[in-house]
Amino acid sequence: MAKRRPSGDGMVRKIKRGLWEGRVVIGHKKDGSPIFKYTYACTQHELGDKLHELAGVYRGSDLTEDMMLTLGAWLERWSAETFPLSLRASTAESCRRMIRNHILPRLGKKRLDELTTDDVQTLCNELRHGGRADYKEGGLSIATVHRVHNLLHQALDAAVRARLVPANPADGVQLPKRRRTQKQILNDEQLDLLMKALEGDEPWHDFFYTELTTGLRRGEICALKWEDFNEAETLLHVRRTLKREGSALVCGDTKTYAGQRVICLPPSTAELLRERKKSALTEWIFPNPLHPEQPTNPSTAYSHMKHILACAGLPSIRFHDLRHTFATHALASGVDAKTLAGILGHTDASFTLDTYTHVTDDMKETASAIVGDFMEEIFGKELTPWQDARQGTA
Repeated sequence: MAKRRPSGDGMVRKIKRGLWEGRVVIGHKKDGSPIFKYTYACTQHELGDKLHELAGVYRGSDLTEDMMLTLGAWLERWSAETFPLSLRASTAESCRRMIRNHILPRLGKKRLDELTTDDVQTLCNELRHGGRADYKEGGLSIATVHRVHNLLHQALDAAVRARLVPANPADGVQLPKRRRTQKQILNDEQLDLLMKALEGDEPWHDFFYTELTTGLRRGEICALKWEDFNEAETLLHVRRTLKREGSALVCGDTKTYAGQRVICLPPSTAELLRERKKSALTEWIFPNPLHPEQPTNPSTAYSHMKHILACAGLPSIRFHDLRHTFATHALASGVDAKTLAGILGHTDASFTLDTYTHVTDDMKETASAIVGDFMEEIFGKELTPWQDARQGTA
């Protein structure tokens, strides 16, 4: 039996027209026979350089016959095997849409063994600067380009593990720098205006008060049931989220595994829910005002928030910015990042800190007052360190 040739092993020969041909073993078929990668040059010396480079790329890879799959075929296989195990249905559909609209039109027919970093770079450049892969006008946002690249990178990482490519072609791609946008939040004065605008507006007053004191996601607060409220211990269990699938609203799993959590309610919120429970007619804490047997539609909650903001002369923020408002004020009040991450349902406290690194004017004024107070305690009112420094340099 012939000895199995290792990947990276090369051979050269002179062929017609004065050309030199070289081939390198890059893998093996199911029957054990080698798979070759060919290259050509005008001189033996030049061919030697090319073979040396190829051998370095493929040495130790031992690819399979499936390396000749197109990227489109691999993405179909990978998504079918991976998405059902790791993604919610809505997230999986969003990923399939990105593949279908942005990757397949340009790179779907490209063979895996021919896909290069330059191909992926060109894709990302064109998605950002017009000439979109789905042939619509205009470029995609920076955030969307990053999401497309990340999805493709994951798929190609899986291709490396499956021995279809020697290295990930999505590595080394230069992506546009993310711009950190300032979170829109309501300050203390604006919060007072919002709650005054909601006075007497049942059930929306209770709905938005609960939102502003818990930071729940829109689908989470709409999906709350009375069974989730532990009245005796003032705890709120977040177990599900309300989302739209087609034309229907359905309850599903929370955004992440950390999304299923227990929140210790502030006394005022717990008391509000106790009073509300006394007159409850259905299982929902916040039922649809017109159809109490159904939960509040998240879209309806969003529309009503916009109406209230406009009437109160407040900024036209997103519903998710109420969550940002809660988180920012919680941090400003001394809640530590680990505790806040648990309340918000974040998987990692570092993500919480990274998300809420901004500060408000109110927070700056509070910090200034705190610094002033402790500096006076150290140096006294009549002598501050900067005065001392000026005297020393006079």
